[in-house]
Amino acid sequence: MATPFTTYKLIVLYMLQNSENALTNSQISEFILDREYTNYFHLQQAISELEETDLLKKQTVSNASYYHITEEGRKTLSYFENEISSDIRREVHDYLKNLGMQVPKRILTPADYYETPQGGFCVRCQLIEKNTTLLDLTISAPGKEAARSISRNWAKKSQDIYALMMEELL
Repeated sequence: MATPFTTYKLIVLYMLQNSENALTNSQISEFILDREYTNYFHLQQAISELEETDLLKKQTVSNASYYHITEEGRKTLSYFENEISSDIRREVHDYLKNLGMQVPKRILTPADYYETPQGGFCVRCQLIEKNTTLLDLTISAPGKEAARSISRNWAKKSQDIYALMMEELL
């Protein structure tokens, strides 16, 4: 029988394995905390340990952390999946199904800036809908503050910029 802490880890891995998309920390937290499986501190500790042992990978985009299960995480889950009750598995599937109804409407607008080898700054701006990249644009910025500003404003302006570009190009 798995300890409660191990069960939290298995639930997180199970959620990630059964999700079509990466899940944010807030989506994972919402599921586990709403059902009062554990508290926020224990959940974050479990996620951190899963990341440290390479069972999941974190990708940070626009101040949000997205988690993906790794191949090692899939293998580990396959050994211990039966430790997750059928009720919890059903709840995970229901939760992910409800999320899935929202995901197609959701548009992701990641933007990150970086320093170039020449000492300048570039901003990579993306517009992603339903796992399809609609626009992937890298812009040279005149300085670090400009790069930050572009990154911050991208989410608000991306759809208008995309519409203008399409109008001009078609």
